[in-house]
Amino acid sequence: MGFFNFFSKEKKETLNQGLEKTKESFFGKLTRAVAGKSKVDDDVLDNLEEVLVTSDVGVETTLNIIQRIENRVARDKYVSTSELNNILRDEISQLLTENNTDDTEGFKIPEGKKPYVIMVVGVNGVGKTTTIGKLAFQFKQAGYKVMLGAADTFRAAAVEQLVIWGARVGVPVVKQNMGSDPASVAYDTLNSAIANDIDVVLIDTAGRLHNKKGLMDELSKIKRVMQKLKADTPDDVLLVLDGSTGQNAFEQAKQFTQATDVTSMAITKLDGSAKGGVVIGISDQFKIPVRYIGLGEGMEDLQGFNRREFVDSLFATK
Repeated sequence: MGFFNFFSKEKKETLNQGLEKTKESFFGKLTRAVAGKSKVDDDVLDNLEEVLVTSDVGVETTLNIIQRIENRVARDKYVSTSELNNILRDEISQLLTENNTDDTEGFKIPEGKKPYVIMVVGVNGVGKTTTIGKLAFQFKQAGYKVMLGAADTFRAAAVEQLVIWGARVGVPVVKQNMGSDPASVAYDTLNSAIANDIDVVLIDTAGRLHNKKGLMDELSKIKRVMQKLKADTPDDVLLVLDGSTGQNAFEQAKQFTQATDVTSMAITKLDGSAKGGVVIGISDQFKIPVRYIGLGEGMEDLQGFNRREFVDSLFATK
């Protein structure tokens, strides 16, 4: 089966446009941080630390980056401020590599995993259901048969929204009445997927986080019930985070990774704010691959995350 070519000119242009606000904010701060300085010294590093923290990279990741640059300055003896952009690019790219943030080969599922089941989690308002719709579109465009499961049965709007996305993309949606057992919906979805030779199953779950134990119990039950039909299901637990919320996204990631075994992340709404640095911090702190990033409202604006392209775009000059 074919899959999207992430490296296409159109994809790169979308990435560049989606990160524009982050780039303008970041480099504006960086320019002020090195103003009047010819070499990277303690003052520049202190200013750089503030730039990174206020760009939502996160305190721990910022300290990690600063330490790397300090080591480089100590090794090279003299580093000019004109070199700082390239040094930052190198260190951030290396950081993402070390933290197992693999480049995503478009929208492709592993061989022998059919149906490939993705259970999607995240709080209400982060773009979870919309992300599922966009994923369905991308997987279908890549040649896969896709099915959606409306297991967020506690919010009428969630089911209705998923049904609308299913019709828009042209993929079937399995649903039950409001208030039904989410695990029952997931079971019916997977059962139907197996019977209809479906390649990819996307299960929407309730976006509640007020009670971690309740959330953990509910997600665990969904897994157990699906495993009656297919062992080792789900194949992927995808956490959707709203990148425009900055540090709040870190807290949501912390809560969900404590509540369930998150295996990948999607960070949405990066085009709407200057908080794109959150991708770097979340990748570093949670050691969970960021698999997708959202860069706009269009169905094609959800991209597979590629660390090299992301860092190159972030540091690209016009």
